[in-house]
Amino acid sequence: MNKYDIILTLIILIIGITIFCLFKIGNNNPKEAIVYYDGDIVLKIDLSDHELRTYTIEGFNGDVVIETIDGKIRVVEEESPKHLCSIQGYISTSYESIICLPNKVVVEINDSIDVDTIVR
Repeated sequence: MNKYDIILTLIILIIGITIFCLFKIGNNNPKEAIVYYDGDIVLKIDLSDHELRTYTIEGFNGDVVIETIDGKIRVVEEESPKHLCSIQGYISTSYESIICLPNKVVVEINDSIDVDTIVR
C-alpha cells in the first residue's frame, strides 16, 4: 500500500462514519401510542416521555391498565380469561401491537416512519 491508498481509505471511512451518525441523529421520530376500544380511538399517548405513567381505560370485561416508560407501552392488568394481553409485555415499534379481544382493546404505536414490509 502506498500513501494514496491510505489517504483514500481514511476518506471513505470518515464519509461512512459521518453518514451513519447523521442517520442515527436524524432518526429521533416522535412516537405515540393509540388505544382503540371497539374500533374507536379512546386515548393517544405520547411515548417520548421517559417517566413511568399509568392509564386506565374501560374495556368490555372491565378496566384495562396500560403502562408506559422509555418509549415502550404494555398492558399491566386486565380482566380476561387467560390474561393474554398482560402476558405480551412491552411493545416499542410500529409493527408491533397489543390486541386484547376479550376486552375489545387494541394498542398500536404510530411513528412517522412509513414501512412497507417487515420480514422476520
